[in-house]
Amino acid sequence: MMSEGLSILAASIGSTRVAAGVIEAGGVRDLGHTSASDVSASAARLADLAGTIEPGAGVVAIASVNPRASGSIRAALGAAIGGGVGIYTLGVDIVIPQPHSLGDSHTTGQDRMLNALAAFDMMREACAIIDAGTAVTVDFVDGAGVFHGGAIAPGARMQLSSLHTGTATLPEVDFAAPDGAEVYGKNTRQAMLHGVYFGVRGMVRLLVERYAESFGAYPRVIATGGDAPLLFDGDEFIERIVPDLTLRGIGVAVRAALEEDE
Repeated sequence: MMSEGLSILAASIGSTRVAAGVIEAGGVRDLGHTSASDVSASAARLADLAGTIEPGAGVVAIASVNPRASGSIRAALGAAIGGGVGIYTLGVDIVIPQPHSLGDSHTTGQDRMLNALAAFDMMREACAIIDAGTAVTVDFVDGAGVFHGGAIAPGARMQLSSLHTGTATLPEVDFAAPDGAEVYGKNTRQAMLHGVYFGVRGMVRLLVERYAESFGAYPRVIATGGDAPLLFDGDEFIERIVPDLTLRGIGVAVRAALEEDE
């Protein structure tokens, strides 16, 4: 199948949610999310998206950091769409063509590799990539597109949940941006939000500064993930927020694999 003009239904199955959209020449359309724990809803949404692709003009490509959910979702999707559209799994049917300096990349999440692949494809320069979701990852790709790894920390919501479940009196708090006009958390809830919100932002800045020092130049800084807008919208430190970055990485990987076969 020729990669030119191809529609790619890309799905990224994360720890808590499934991001999906159709990659075409103009970008990603119909970007949306379902719960990774709701197999039927996720498969139904993917089947609906597959139905918008002209027969013979597209493929389905699935990346996952959640093996339990991905197996069930792929099976349900296959049953829903039959054999009309090919379904490919990243890391099994399609190799992620991301060069790296790691000794062993097998334990590195596909989302991190795909984010790096997409970020460099977009920028063609050294990049620091922040993915703010269930976990927060801060990774680095050099000016030649080589992935060097990075850091993984608990996401904002996980931190708040841990504060609640790991203590006797701290309350359950939904993640939100604290009042920007208030320097101090004036009650327990606000103090927790201040600690988590500014803790994540401070960690990101310190890590990117370390990467810049090691690399010898400041990288472009890109953010993605469900909590990226809440954490970084309006932050001059973050150059771009790209909600569909992982899906774009799937598109780069699929097109590279198909071009190799042509």
